Amino acid sequence: MKRRDFLTRSAFALLGATTRGDAEQPASSGSAFAKATAGGPIIDIHQHLGYSGRPDEVLLAHQRAIGATTTILLPAGRLAIRPSTHGGVANGLQAEALGNEACYQFAQAHRDTFLFGANDVPDLPDATREIERWLKRGAVVIAEQKFGVECDSAEMQKIYALARAHDVPVLMHWQFEMYNYGFERFHKMLEKFRRVKFLGHAQTWWANIDRNHADQTVLYPKGPVTPGGLTDRYLSDYPNMYGDLSAGSGLNALTRDEDFTREFLTRHRDKLLFGSDCNDRDGGGPTCLGAQIIAAIRRLAPNQQIERKLLYENAKRLFRLRAT
Repeated sequence: MKRRDFLTRSAFALLGATTRGDAEQPASSGSAFAKATAGGPIIDIHQHLGYSGRPDEVLLAHQRAIGATTTILLPAGRLAIRPSTHGGVANGLQAEALGNEACYQFAQAHRDTFLFGANDVPDLPDATREIERWLKRGAVVIAEQKFGVECDSAEMQKIYALARAHDVPVLMHWQFEMYNYGFERFHKMLEKFRRVKFLGHAQTWWANIDRNHADQTVLYPKGPVTPGGLTDRYLSDYPNMYGDLSAGSGLNALTRDEDFTREFLTRHRDKLLFGSDCNDRDGGGPTCLGAQIIAAIRRLAPNQQIERKLLYENAKRLFRLRAT
């Protein structure tokens, strides 16, 4: 058995014995998962404050347990009842996530390990002014854009122009007929806003790694992947397009066809970034997406150099972060 596989399996065995009560205590840097999967620093580019009602101290313990040395908190936009939020469904990013002020204050209180993004409902009249207010206070990304709008609408283009002016990435949740419409047209925005770095995330983004993915209503496709899907081409053809490996959609993409994944991680080794987007409270085991994604990256990355790029170096470069 390879050392990497042994460490990963040992990690989950250790975590399987952890109770929720234990996990809710502040975890030390010597937690079971961190010890069993020790392999250098990890930057988590996708977490939420208040996710599904998770208390702050549990979030802290969770991030320590998965070994995250730096975490970026992605806020929700303001509460709004309008078509772009599906009548309020998208408030809190459909996850009870907290907003700009809360993420800013939490990051200020934990400056050594947390950063924050800026966000708002894009078709509110003063959305860009609200986002810019937090960019000026140190937000490192506009995210997570998860609203029912056309990806090339005038409102979204104002968001992209703001990102260009402040030289920060934009992270977009792609979900067919729900969030960010017009995935097949997004190449026009990549061409128009060449200086803006975009991060693709969620079901429609990851389903379309497969050239044969025809039914867009299928959000978590299974089985073999044929290279050359729209997502694969966006990553290959546009220097300003990146991929966020977080959530169940990212884990599904990593594990559905492991032979494809190894080649995919090699080809896009400079374009893919680890995120958890995980509302788990234990920091490991079968319910923790963050831990499972890390384990999949460690197991499927063809070498340790690529593993380090996905877990740390790509995020450090994209967000221009200091060493962690």
